[in-house]
Amino acid sequence: MEKISSNLAMRVAHRYLGFFLVGIMAMYAVSGIILIFRDTDFLKKDKSVEKKIKTQVQTAKLGEALGIKKIKIKSEDNNYIYFENGNYNKQTGQASYTIKTLPFVLDKMTHLHKAKSSEPLFFLNIFFGLSLLFFVISSFWMYRPKTSIFRKGLYFVIAGIVLTLVLIFV
Repeated sequence: MEKISSNLAMRVAHRYLGFFLVGIMAMYAVSGIILIFRDTDFLKKDKSVEKKIKTQVQTAKLGEALGIKKIKIKSEDNNYIYFENGNYNKQTGQASYTIKTLPFVLDKMTHLHKAKSSEPLFFLNIFFGLSLLFFVISSFWMYRPKTSIFRKGLYFVIAGIVLTLVLIFV
């Protein structure tokens, strides 16, 4: 039986894991770029929401009751609380407002990208993160350490680490 070198084994694992993860890497790349613009209306469309909640909700608790973070109350009278992009009827509990949402597929992609430990697909994010870590480590087995390509590659590694540290600390 032929013995496979560790270099060859790492290269093969790197190659096939890379092929296997092409789709999810593309999804994370696209959703990551879209998430950069999450504080803007880039690609977002207006969506009208009609929601019935309990009556006589206090102004301070309205955002929590509607699930709206950073709600901006504009005014209030005996029957209504008016807030940015909508209103709430205190007597009926009916709220009408407009939100900005991404198209369906992009919304699903960004939610997957931001998955929390309480969500069922968080294991996918852990697997993907570990796979990226494997790619980082296995890339050092692509070329033999005595070759000029490997030595030149180390200069790029150092430059990349320096750039990362500058971006983190500046």
